[in-house]
Amino acid sequence: MESTNTTPQPAEKMKYLSELAVFQDLTAREMEELNRITTMSTVSRGRVFYRPEEPGEVLFILKEGRVQLYRISPEGKKLVITTLGPHTLFGEMALLGTKMHNTFAEAVEDCLICVMSRNDLERLILSKPQVALRILEITGKRLREAEERLESMAFKGIPARLASLLLRLADEQGGDEVRGLTHQDLAESVGTYRETATQVLNDLKTQGLIEIGRKRISILEREDLQEIAES
Repeated sequence: MESTNTTPQPAEKMKYLSELAVFQDLTAREMEELNRITTMSTVSRGRVFYRPEEPGEVLFILKEGRVQLYRISPEGKKLVITTLGPHTLFGEMALLGTKMHNTFAEAVEDCLICVMSRNDLERLILSKPQVALRILEITGKRLREAEERLESMAFKGIPARLASLLLRLADEQGGDEVRGLTHQDLAESVGTYRETATQVLNDLKTQGLIEIGRKRISILEREDLQEIAES
């Protein structure tokens, strides 16, 4: 992983870790040990802090900001796997013997990230199996989302894909607005070209379903957009 600036104080890291559901079964002493073996760092927007050549032996815990996981095809086309928000984990597939081969992780906003080595995580799981169960729940949810996205890309047109993506992102951001993503980001998330995504977004705007600003899209008619997403 590329170097980052470590700024948060230990007390702040301890408070954050104790708030995560995945660690809620730990005792005070175990939380102190967890605090000791993890590092928390800031990652600037735009930095690719994980690359395919990295060994994939760490667990990342995202406290603040958003991280985009993506792959690059041999032809150079970018395919976004997922965009993660605060209080999410990634890198957990290493526990199943699957490294993050061919995957890039990029901070799309300034991020605060906690890092734990695979060895430390395995020791924690051996002493606290509940942690493994919670990580499996997270992994299972992400796999279900990936399956739904693959189904959407296989059977739905671009308008339905974009409508579905906008609704999901707005829900994740806690309202009726999608912030911080360019038309290029949205296009890569649904497997199309930027020009196509822009045309579909403009069509949705013309229909009065959304409002488009600078790196901001507001959903005006959620029910109508849902109908398009399900078409």
